[in-house]
Amino acid sequence: MDATAKIRASWNWLRGPEPWTRRLLAGDLAIAVMVTLLGLGVEELENGSPARMLVSGAAVVAFVLLRRRLPAGTLVGAAAVAPFLPGTVLAIIPLGWSAGRRIVGVGRALTAFTLAFLASVGFSVVEQWSQMRPLLVIVFTTLMFLVTTVMPGLASRYWSQRRTLLRALQERNGQLMRERAMVAGQARLRERQRIAQDMHDSLGHQLALIAVHTGALEVDPQLTDRQREAVGVLRQASVSAMHELREVVGILRDGVEAEAPVEDAQPAARGVAGITDVVEAARSAGTDVRLAAQGRPRPLVAACDHAAYRIVQEALTNAYKHAPGAAITVELRYEDDSLVVEIANGPATAGAGEVVSGGQGLTGLRERARLVGGMVHAGSTEGGGFRVAGVLPYGTEPAGAEDVADDFGQQAQALAAAAAGPPMDWAAVDRELAVRGRSRTGGVALGCGIAVAALVVFVIVVGAVMTLLVGSVTKAMLSPEEYERIQVGESERAVRDRLPSGESFLTEGLDRKGPLKPAGSSCAAWLSSENGELGDDTVFRFCFKDGKLVDKQSYVVKQ
Repeated sequence: MDATAKIRASWNWLRGPEPWTRRLLAGDLAIAVMVTLLGLGVEELENGSPARMLVSGAAVVAFVLLRRRLPAGTLVGAAAVAPFLPGTVLAIIPLGWSAGRRIVGVGRALTAFTLAFLASVGFSVVEQWSQMRPLLVIVFTTLMFLVTTVMPGLASRYWSQRRTLLRALQERNGQLMRERAMVAGQARLRERQRIAQDMHDSLGHQLALIAVHTGALEVDPQLTDRQREAVGVLRQASVSAMHELREVVGILRDGVEAEAPVEDAQPAARGVAGITDVVEAARSAGTDVRLAAQGRPRPLVAACDHAAYRIVQEALTNAYKHAPGAAITVELRYEDDSLVVEIANGPATAGAGEVVSGGQGLTGLRERARLVGGMVHAGSTEGGGFRVAGVLPYGTEPAGAEDVADDFGQQAQALAAAAAGPPMDWAAVDRELAVRGRSRTGGVALGCGIAVAALVVFVIVVGAVMTLLVGSVTKAMLSPEEYERIQVGESERAVRDRLPSGESFLTEGLDRKGPLKPAGSSCAAWLSSENGELGDDTVFRFCFKDGKLVDKQSYVVKQ
């Protein structure tokens, strides 16, 4: 158990702070294999031994796998061993990318990259001290470090910071949108509660007075039977109105239908089946109302059934107010795909008097029908009457329709949207980026300064390399005419005064590639300034002994 726990702890430590999924592990292994194969090719070009190739491959795998846990340590370590293990040179590219992204803090990142640069330059000078001048090693090492380490590190850090900023802005945007939805919901709830309270205090009081007075009037012995029947209809209507008012107030206040007390609960059907009762009540009040039905009756979903009842109820109410005494026709037609409810009345036969109307009845009917997938049309007829027609589908009740009483389903839609996650407002993200960009002037300036500094250093290094190359070429070249003018037997001082210095990496080892040197002599070689075919270099060699030129040779070296 202890060994298993230690292995698990070591594995968790190796993964680092990021979750190391199978996909990430496969990606790291793929990077390690690819860099290792390329490193073996570099080792082959450097004539590396099998043992050094094995060590280079193992070092590359270790660096790549540890870069998540130790981004700074692996970068500095790879920069230190790269001069001695050329197979690990290419591993610095992913290590620089990882270090730029994962090292927290600009100071720490700058320290890590500085140590890596010093290690790379220092150990390169040590490894190449016997073969090349230190200045040239420093220049080339600096150039390689900029290209393989600094540039990937800067790009990775910019990309990582931008992703972090966008993620933070997205989360903040979602939080703001959720808070806005909550504030709007609370404001809507407060307004609904205020409306419910006003309805309960004003309209409820008036209906209660009507019910009390009509109840008392109904038992008055001086009334005739017809009058008592009419008063009973008024009392029943007031009681039903109070019951409906209680339902509406409960829905407005709590979003649910209030339960009616048992003693006064007279739940009239609120669907197509209740249309007959509405028509009968109108007839009892003395209105000429005819009800007709066509087609085979079919069941409707609850919302559509309730909408049909409300259409008839509102149309009859409008006919009472605007055309008193006019005959009314209520027709239900069961079509193949929908129920058509049509209410038509003729012109008024008596003065309408003062009409109290809010003008919202037909608008509410249209909205109710639209929510269930239907429509309502209202308009005048040719004879001076008025017609209201509604088309309601039989089909499945649309989502949110069961919550029509709940502010037309807006609360349910808000809850569904919250469960699905907040929608992204990319325009707001862009605006936030612009605002935060102005507030992060220091960070942007620092990033731009680093990029400009890297570019300047890169240009300087390229210029220095070009200058060194030109100088090396000048010091390594000798014209054929000058070679012919120099004669064997001249003093070494006189000959060297007429020759270039020859201190160039271009002539390194050329004196050993020609014919055998005279015994006991020291030789120096120069390249011909008029070389012929590409890959063939003409070499001029001069050998000195006892202060005199004892031999000169001209030969071709294959490069």
